[in-house]
Amino acid sequence: MQVSKSNKLANVCYDIRGPVLRHAKRLEEEGHRILKLNIGNPAPFGFEAPEEILQDVILNLSTAQGYSDSRGLFSARKAVMHYTQTKNIPNVGIDDIYLGNGVSELIVMAMQGLLNNGDEVLIPAPDYPLWTASVSLSGGKPVHYLCDEQSDWYPDIEDIRSKITSNTKALVIINPNNPTGAVYPREVLEQLAQVARENDLILFADEIYDKILYDGVEHESVAAVAPDVLCLTFNGLSKSYRVAGFRSGWMIISGPKQHAKSYLEGLEILASMRLCANVPAQHAIQTALGGYQSINDLILPGGRLLEQRDTAWELLNEIPGVSCTKPKGALYLFPRLDPKVYPIHNDEKMVLDLLLQEKILIVQGTAFNWPWPDHFRIVSLPRKDDLEMAIGRIANFLKTYKQ
Repeated sequence: MQVSKSNKLANVCYDIRGPVLRHAKRLEEEGHRILKLNIGNPAPFGFEAPEEILQDVILNLSTAQGYSDSRGLFSARKAVMHYTQTKNIPNVGIDDIYLGNGVSELIVMAMQGLLNNGDEVLIPAPDYPLWTASVSLSGGKPVHYLCDEQSDWYPDIEDIRSKITSNTKALVIINPNNPTGAVYPREVLEQLAQVARENDLILFADEIYDKILYDGVEHESVAAVAPDVLCLTFNGLSKSYRVAGFRSGWMIISGPKQHAKSYLEGLEILASMRLCANVPAQHAIQTALGGYQSINDLILPGGRLLEQRDTAWELLNEIPGVSCTKPKGALYLFPRLDPKVYPIHNDEKMVLDLLLQEKILIVQGTAFNWPWPDHFRIVSLPRKDDLEMAIGRIANFLKTYKQ
């Protein structure tokens, strides 16, 4: 008897860890060294968690053996509540905050609690593909709105408006953006909020990179810009505090909650079903948010992340036929291949061919629901010399590559 996967998975994919990665693992088993530029995982590149976070988790292990409240530890949620105040998000109470096993779990929970079959959610293109996958898995229909590369990858507001239907339930904003590194200024957030306001949409704001900013750019939360719109804001410790493996994230509910009572009851049910988020990692939240913000040492002049962003951006733009908008935040670059120079028809094949020839693992642009095979994403986490080597190999590969 053949056992098949659920039909719910028919339109679900996550190519950041997809088929090309399986080829990379096979090559590693054969003894090849693969430089993985496919995933924003700080630890393998020498970014260590602040010692005070590790110490506090260790010190609290003896009290972390039982379940916590389904929403999370009071002390951790209190710290997140204080953080919302620094971000000027009004009227957030303890019970408006849910802790999760990373933001990923909370995104899936938020979609499952909201969507009926056929409900539509507006998601940026390019996007972090978990959003698209979560909508599909929940029975909804992801509808992708374009971000404009010629305008620093800001969302195309008119494209968003043109794609709203009677089935549209929510608008997703990823800011700072993965994969482009765009950081949206207040005027763009106000336009997005107005679209939500006019069409009775929920705002879902993915702000996991809100502390990883370059060149003096400041981050604003759309929940602060639109206090009159129901907004769910997602954030966590994985990137800014370099503890991706802790899986420690949170979801903040703000705006008018009175007309969303049923939805909030659904979120409470789903939170209770998983009993609670892992308790040891919850003990990291208060220390992280209230302690020394070591991320600033990495993003300000002289910092590793800033230097690596600059190096990667400069080298990519030196490759003939390649252009890259300078990221203002996050840990990625999303360069464009000029179709006249590189007539790529299948960007997944291109990424696989690069892996086989140069032993460099990147991710194709269409994996981020970009509609054309003319982009790819790399992470800017490797040290400067490794980035120079990797981008040099990419340039060498592109010199003669044809499809």
